[in-house]
Amino acid sequence: MAAELALEQRQLRRARIAVAAVFCVHGAVTGNFATRVPWIQEHAGVSAGQLGLALAFPAIGSSLLMPLTGAISHRFGARGALRVLLALWTLALALPALAPNVYTLCAVLFAYGASAGMADVAMNALGVETENRLGRSIMSSLHGMWSVGALIGSAAGTLAAHLGADARLHHAIAAGVLTLLGLVACQGVLDLRSAPGEAPPPRFALPPRSALLIGLVGFCAVFAEGASLDWSAVYLRDVLDTSAGTAAACTTAFTLTMAVARLAGDKGVDRFGAVRTVRAGGVLATLGGVLVVIAPGAAVAMAGFALLGLGVAVVVPLAFAAAGRSGPNPSQAIAGVATITYTSGLVAPSAIGTIADLTSLVVSFGLVTVLALGLVVGARVLRTGPGPQEKAAPAPARQT
Repeated sequence: MAAELALEQRQLRRARIAVAAVFCVHGAVTGNFATRVPWIQEHAGVSAGQLGLALAFPAIGSSLLMPLTGAISHRFGARGALRVLLALWTLALALPALAPNVYTLCAVLFAYGASAGMADVAMNALGVETENRLGRSIMSSLHGMWSVGALIGSAAGTLAAHLGADARLHHAIAAGVLTLLGLVACQGVLDLRSAPGEAPPPRFALPPRSALLIGLVGFCAVFAEGASLDWSAVYLRDVLDTSAGTAAACTTAFTLTMAVARLAGDKGVDRFGAVRTVRAGGVLATLGGVLVVIAPGAAVAMAGFALLGLGVAVVVPLAFAAAGRSGPNPSQAIAGVATITYTSGLVAPSAIGTIADLTSLVVSFGLVTVLALGLVVGARVLRTGPGPQEKAAPAPARQT
């Protein structure tokens, strides 16, 4: 018996490393793409307004296709589904740079976002199951690995842009390398399969009510994250009249703060539980928002953005974990939460800009502060079932 338990623990540790590698690969695709958007815009000959329209299509594709993930996992098993969906996502990296005009760019970005969203749901569902079987929190560090992958991809893309490399060549090479790495990583994840005779989930279905409430908490966090990522540099430049270098450093610091907080967040979750961790994060994020709004200079504003990043960092991973435990179909619940959070990421940048045009950026970040306070109020909905901190028993899924 002891030998069997030791073997099971080794397999679970291997599965954790494998799913962490999957998260890293997924993030690296985003990082490689984001750094070459200016090249893609120039190659496709699109205006800033047309580019803004095109960049809405990844979120649209994700939102519409993510609900299919449950049916795909039911048919092919969790490992097989993730292997296919992650490969589609990594290979989709090569498509945007090939687009010759705004119409094809919108089409390929729709496919790019659809593959991203489905792979996202599949890997989060596996992350939740691995967490439950290990009996301790890992979702925060998994999302931290996504951030690490995004930073690595951004560094590779920055180097390629600095060297003047054609983005079609850069993305083709990156897609090939990341596809290979993804396939290798997928070999080690849990191979969960539906029980014999189990009815397949519906292709499209509304998420359970519990997932909607969890999604609203995620909405608040992602709105604050998206607003800070896209507008922190502009805030320092336009409101506080700082240099371009200082403004850019603020965005970089915010990104690094989130990555570090996510990598370290699991210890806090294991010690204090998801609800208290999110409440504490909400307090920090609210304090950060207040500092941004009242900041007399760059140092105070940068401290505020750092607290915002620290406060919201673990919320989305915990929202996915709670969704995965909120009903009989984890993929469906996670897809529902992901759809809401993706929508928040889509809405946040334009909403901040619209409010700033009508009033000011200070008022815009007043809204961010109010939403951060919503994390304190809504944290209790993350108490949806036995989490790893309660040493939950493994979910009734069959591993082969």
